[in-house]
Amino acid sequence: MKYPQTIHNLIECYRKLPGIGEKTAERLSLSVLEMSSEDVDNFSKSIIELKEKIVRCKVCGHITDNEVCSICANKFRNDNLICVVEDYKSVFMFEKTGNYDGKFHVLNGVISPIDGITPDELNISTLLDRISKLE
Repeated sequence: MKYPQTIHNLIECYRKLPGIGEKTAERLSLSVLEMSSEDVDNFSKSIIELKEKIVRCKVCGHITDNEVCSICANKFRNDNLICVVEDYKSVFMFEKTGNYDGKFHVLNGVISPIDGITPDELNISTLLDRISKLE
């Protein structure tokens, strides 16, 4: 079955998302047809806002829509406890447990010489600066 080009384009966009195969992409795309114009408008605006407003926290490198993320801004968190993680997804995993009251530092990757990723390309220098201020 060949879909109209507009639907095909949306299917291809959905397929770029992790875990979304052909059939799921088709279902999601066809579901958009059933949504109200207002819901579709809100959905598309949310995606655009995500790309325009999400930045890296200037303190820890986590994602935020402010200059400093809500974790770094939280005065009730332990400033002397820093959990170093590979990416922002790890922060969300730790936060879901509700058992950690320290702060985080996001490296935004891992050292991988085979992929050409060196320590200079990671968020390590700001970590060293944070640690030096703790002493």
